[in-house]
Amino acid sequence: MNHQPLLHHIQLSADARPALRWDGSTPIEEHRKTCIAKLRELLGLHTFMPCEPLFEITAEGELCGCRHIQFTLQTEEGYYTRGDLLLPKEAEGKLPLCVCLQGHSKGSHISLGTPKYEGDEATIAGGDRDFCVRAVQEGFAALAIEQRGFGLCGGTEHGPACERPAMTAMLLGRTLIGERVWDVMRVVDAMEAHFGEWITMKGSVLMGNSGGGTATYYTACLEHRFDGFMPSCAVCTYRDSIVGLHHCVCNYIPGIARSFDMGDLAVMIAPKKLVVVCGREDGIFPLGGVNKTYGIIEELYAASDASGHCALVVGEGGHRFYADDAWPVMKGLLGMVR
Repeated sequence: MNHQPLLHHIQLSADARPALRWDGSTPIEEHRKTCIAKLRELLGLHTFMPCEPLFEITAEGELCGCRHIQFTLQTEEGYYTRGDLLLPKEAEGKLPLCVCLQGHSKGSHISLGTPKYEGDEATIAGGDRDFCVRAVQEGFAALAIEQRGFGLCGGTEHGPACERPAMTAMLLGRTLIGERVWDVMRVVDAMEAHFGEWITMKGSVLMGNSGGGTATYYTACLEHRFDGFMPSCAVCTYRDSIVGLHHCVCNYIPGIARSFDMGDLAVMIAPKKLVVVCGREDGIFPLGGVNKTYGIIEELYAASDASGHCALVVGEGGHRFYADDAWPVMKGLLGMVR
């Protein structure tokens, strides 16, 4: 007799077939609309209300050899996020925007390549985690957003603190992932409103690793102003990752496995450019689950007449970003010349 609820849950997840897995019987566009409505419901986005987008530039100067603009933005009544924009000094004309979402770490300063706490140097150097620095080198204007539960937005000097905000969000009928998606949407609004002189959404990219990759993937389903999405070390079957292995509670969306597995969500991303990045030795988002998920993604992209718009990049290592492997693929899909 099994007395372990988790083992029972693992078995239930193995036997489940998501209700919204596309079987070809419904036109893909109709199916896409159904999935968007369901995902918005599951994320709790119906609980969010538009607010006055109070915007303030709080610092200007130089960082990493770039022009640096820091700002705050009210994304919900009474809640503010922070952004850090890097612009190459020699830039002429508008640059495509790359929004960078840090994973579970001590904050978005990691994306900026600026150590703040003990151990940050190793975190940055050990996994290409200075996303903004590399994005500028690749020809983008780069924006780091502080995600909820990390850094200034609820984290600590010891690392992220997602558990309480994730659980209380569920009490309110919403999710921490939904809140992170909402913040990205509202920051894009602000970028278009305040930085249109320097940035363009043509050729734009949203990217992130681990928890940032998770937020990237769910945002990709609902925010279509970006041209490309690059989630790293996050896209995997639920059973092989967040069911079968220990993960932060911020990865969980109540009831989602009844409707979708992670690959099924790609119907909402196609035909946008999608580069799924993973590590061959990633111990918490295993390659086997990534391959199963990417197989579903390929099927949905083919059904959307976008077969050449997605790619899988497998880095030779563990749970980290692989800039040298991933960026050429993304820029190739976008038609950009390095």
